[in-house]
Amino acid sequence: MADAPVPARPKTAIPRNPGRHELGMKATLLFPDREIVERFYVPLVYTACRTCYSELEPQEIFRRARDGEIAPASMQRLISNVVESGHGSTIEHIVFTFALSGVSRTLSHQLVRHRAGVAFDQQSQRYVKYKGAATMLPGTIAEADPALRSRYEEQVDGALGLYADLVDAGIPGEDARFVFPNATRTNLVMTTNLRALIHMSGLRLCTMAQWEIRRLFQLMRHEIFEVSPFLGSFLAPKCVALGYCDEFNNRDEHCPIRPHKDTVLAVWAQKKAEAKAAGRDLPVSQP
Repeated sequence: MADAPVPARPKTAIPRNPGRHELGMKATLLFPDREIVERFYVPLVYTACRTCYSELEPQEIFRRARDGEIAPASMQRLISNVVESGHGSTIEHIVFTFALSGVSRTLSHQLVRHRAGVAFDQQSQRYVKYKGAATMLPGTIAEADPALRSRYEEQVDGALGLYADLVDAGIPGEDARFVFPNATRTNLVMTTNLRALIHMSGLRLCTMAQWEIRRLFQLMRHEIFEVSPFLGSFLAPKCVALGYCDEFNNRDEHCPIRPHKDTVLAVWAQKKAEAKAAGRDLPVSQP
């Protein structure tokens, strides 16, 4: 008897994980390492959290945490409770510095829009000669009709070739760079405090985010997990913390990670109406 056919996987409109493509970008955590995180970062955040509720001086709280007088599990529990309550200032005291390489100018234009709690320094197209400049090839174009891909590559290669000719002809690099496409790769150094990193990750790890920057934050999250699985656990799509999705383009809930806000509100309205009809009030959580 022949084996039963394997049912086809249901189609989904969720963008494919960008990690399925080798994009050539890198995100390397330059600072801190695991020892610094464990010895200083977690105790420092714990100190900030505990200071708000303790009569002890901050330096004494920090000493106890650093010297092992406070169990790591206790520190993590307090930090988690405070962060989940929205007391974000407590995690602004620690920073992470990344080396980002091989990202496109399309990505860097998005990335540097994040300003609060973040610092950037980027490779200059004015002072650096891009004689061997690499470019980003989007997966959709790589998998497109070969003729279309060829036209794309001709355009990109032609722009870079013209740039080289202009520089060789004595045109200043700051003027020759005007021919660069957004696909041109670039390098950055990025320093961010944990609060800003959590906020950025909430936006950029979302399946609605642009594929390249989504992949970058996947790589950055991996780097944080390498030095602290505890702190890395806070880096997640924003719907995880909210409990619902608030993306307008997901109102059809094609991304099923969390129900959309419209669905949640509709269910609440229905429950409220049913309770009212039954002559009772729905319980309201107290702040």
